Amino acid sequence: MKKYILIAIITVLAYPWVYVADAQESISLQLCYEEAMKHHPRAEEGKLHSQLRQLKQENLKTSWYPEIAAGANILYNSSVVDLAGAFESIPVPGISNDIPVMPNDQYKLTLDINQVLYDGGAVKSSRRMEDKQLELDKKELEADLYQVKEQINNYYFSFIILGKQKELLLSYLETINRQLNRMESGIENGVLLPSDREVLKAEKIKIRQQIAETDIRKSSVASVLSDLTGLDIVPGTEASVPAAPISNNTELARPELRVLELKKEQVEAGKDLILSNRRPKAFAFATLGYGRPAGNDFFSDSFGPYYIVGAGIKWNIIDWKQNSRKQKIADINKTLISSGKKVMEDNLTRAMQLKEAEIKSLISALKSDEELITTLGKVCATALSKYNNGTITASEYLVEFNKEKQAVINREIHRVSLAKARVEYLNIAGKEIE
Repeated sequence: MKKYILIAIITVLAYPWVYVADAQESISLQLCYEEAMKHHPRAEEGKLHSQLRQLKQENLKTSWYPEIAAGANILYNSSVVDLAGAFESIPVPGISNDIPVMPNDQYKLTLDINQVLYDGGAVKSSRRMEDKQLELDKKELEADLYQVKEQINNYYFSFIILGKQKELLLSYLETINRQLNRMESGIENGVLLPSDREVLKAEKIKIRQQIAETDIRKSSVASVLSDLTGLDIVPGTEASVPAAPISNNTELARPELRVLELKKEQVEAGKDLILSNRRPKAFAFATLGYGRPAGNDFFSDSFGPYYIVGAGIKWNIIDWKQNSRKQKIADINKTLISSGKKVMEDNLTRAMQLKEAEIKSLISALKSDEELITTLGKVCATALSKYNNGTITASEYLVEFNKEKQAVINREIHRVSLAKARVEYLNIAGKEIE
């Protein structure tokens, strides 16, 4: 019995270690981006778009293949040409008897073949349209997935900030524990009041509560990140802070802008297709048949094979300016797309300017943080000395201690927020994170 209990205890204790071993040890923002793109429900749509394009191109290719159709019909004419009756008036004995009678019924079994010789460039223009459509579909998918980066940014940097906060809180908890150990001798010697110990214990409880809250929030953020990326991220996973250097090149490279450019190119390809409809079309045709009468031998009363071959040209000379109006519609659509692109560029530029101002503000705040922490550190050290000498209470010391603590936490938040702002600046511009 004791043996089984021991095995059960070992199993329970070992389980968390197994779980941690399977978890992601470290992550980077770029890794989260890449995995989120792969893990997204729409990630496979790119392959489907390629398959659609391949199928459509195959269909367009067959436009140059001959059209082959089989047909059969049976006809019965109630009235046919009676040449014998027409020649009865001719004074030639027996001539009307030698003229065959056209049969009233006809039977045909045919194989019709049509071959395009020249289509005015319609197939070529259509294939170009499909190529542009594939590029457009893929780029629209990329633009939609690009929005996932904003979600990743929010959770990734929250994960880092919570980790930094926990590190600092643990450090402060250790400081409080040291103070509690030191004060025991002071209380015994009558230098410190026993109530001071309770004040520090209350502060210790508060810090533990903050650590517990931080653990819960970090665990929740880790769960969301895992869901977005498909990675096994746990609160203990190390997350690196990206450097995200910003260059002076502010050229926009957002996928949404490329989508609009592709739409303009697609409209231009559509104009070529419109023009192809106005060009003449040349074709050849042939009919292989078997029936009665055989071909156009209407006086034949026997079944037989026959064939017909030929070629033709079809040209829509007048379309009542339909193509001209379609060209104007295409030009208007291009203008509308250009206008929409200009609006998007202006909005993105303004967003970059605001983000740049935020970056400068955070850099300035970090400089102030360093000065403030230095000053508050000196004040806190003085307060600690006074407290140890019994000239101030524990509550008065904790006021200065918490000021320094909050200042250090704010500095870490500002550091991570600065990295996040730089990443968001690059995201707005459409640049890759190095």
